[in-house]
Amino acid sequence: MTSAEEPARPGGRIRDAARTKAEILDVATQEFSRAGFAGARVDEIAARTSTTKRMIYYYFGGKERLFTAVLERAYAVIRHAEQELDVEHLDPVAAIRRHAELTFDHHEAHPDFIRLVTIENIHEAEHIATSEELGSIGSPALDVIGRILAAGRKSGLFTADVDAVDLHAMISAFCFFRVSNRHTFGALFGRDLIAPDQREHYRAMLGDMVIAYLTADRAAD
Repeated sequence: MTSAEEPARPGGRIRDAARTKAEILDVATQEFSRAGFAGARVDEIAARTSTTKRMIYYYFGGKERLFTAVLERAYAVIRHAEQELDVEHLDPVAAIRRHAELTFDHHEAHPDFIRLVTIENIHEAEHIATSEELGSIGSPALDVIGRILAAGRKSGLFTADVDAVDLHAMISAFCFFRVSNRHTFGALFGRDLIAPDQREHYRAMLGDMVIAYLTADRAAD
């Protein structure tokens, strides 16, 4: 059996391993984000795929490892987008706005990612802590932000004494809250943070907030 094949099934049918694993991860993402880690059932994931519980354990070694694999893939999607972001030709102000917009767009388009990260925080990042992939992947966003900050300071545009991690947290906090707290915020304040007609308002607001912080005149401080 090669790494690209599953074990033969009754009748000798062999399915492509990469396709089967991707299908399992797709359904597992939906199930974990819906029910949480504790509530999700491998039996349910198997029932919704064209495979078996035994095959899920064969590929992923158990529920905990399956959830870790779901997290790894979810983080890989945003890391890939960060790597593909081209801001080298932009001035620092435009570049940091573009980076903030990338985070805004990704979080809005991937609500399952928001739910998965929330669930993993409930579990105090115990699955991420055991993942060699997530431990070594780092964040391309930090490299991009670091270069933008350095260019902004060199040009005199940026005055804030902030590092890449803090700025990443600032951007992520707004983008994450907007999706994760949509329902409670709406119930309390009567405003839907992801209403389509307000999207560009909040997208511009994020960029304006970040740029205002980075370029504020602190002479009076």
